[in-house]
Amino acid sequence: MGKRKRIAAEARKEALKTISFAKLNDVPTSPRKMRLVADMIRGMEAFRALGVLKYSNKEAAARIEKLLRSAIANWEAKNERKAESGELYVSLINVDGGAMLKRMRPAPQGRGYRIRKRSNHVTLHVDTLNKEIQN
Repeated sequence: MGKRKRIAAEARKEALKTISFAKLNDVPTSPRKMRLVADMIRGMEAFRALGVLKYSNKEAAARIEKLLRSAIANWEAKNERKAESGELYVSLINVDGGAMLKRMRPAPQGRGYRIRKRSNHVTLHVDTLNKEIQN
């Protein structure tokens, strides 16, 4: 690794120390289904988002609820105190496509139809509201 690349990597690493986030990789559902749930809680207060996810009937909601609890716990560990209601909010949630398993299904007249079993990666950032006001 060159010097310039190393300096950029160290700067990126330092920036991540101030941000509280959680990542979920290789979730075996399609990104489109996961984005429907992610859009429901984007920008929402964290504990309100937990309530929305708990009573959502989508399968992806349970996975994102667990991820949000992890992000809140990460924030609490970095700040060495418990999060209060109304303090944290979901500042960023990204759903990116992951690896795709390609399978073949037999089709009429000797053909084969391709089946794409999609997966995704989810990144969720939580932040405090008073940081947003300062900027």
